[in-house]
Amino acid sequence: MTPEQIALIQQSFAKVAPISEQAAVLFYDRLFEVAPSVRAMFPEDMTEQRKKLMGMLAAVVGGLSNLESILPAASALAKRHVAYGAKAEHYPVVGATLLWTLEKGLGEAWTPELAKAWTDAYGVLSGYMISEAYGAQAQAAE
Repeated sequence: MTPEQIALIQQSFAKVAPISEQAAVLFYDRLFEVAPSVRAMFPEDMTEQRKKLMGMLAAVVGGLSNLESILPAASALAKRHVAYGAKAEHYPVVGATLLWTLEKGLGEAWTPELAKAWTDAYGVLSGYMISEAYGAQAQAAE
């Protein structure tokens, strides 16, 4: 990721942060629509889960300039997700849902350049998390 991409991501996330609750609702509604089988992995009351999602996104976005600083938390999160039933093939669905949510939340501010920056960032982080949770073979298969 380039410094320009990191800046774009951080600037765009600053616009999403004020509507974080609505963005999280939009994200999970979309996720459960496109991948209904994952609903069982989540609690009935999603209030805390939505807060966790936005908190983790904020931490990741804030740490993009120093990726090594967020890798231990990303590794631990990936390993916890295995215990919840998450599989490597869920990561692309979650990524597509995140991009869809950002596009809806940012409206006209969502540009091809911004989409590429977010796609690249998600690719780097999800690849790392898949490797940490399932081993290098699963990451190579993605």
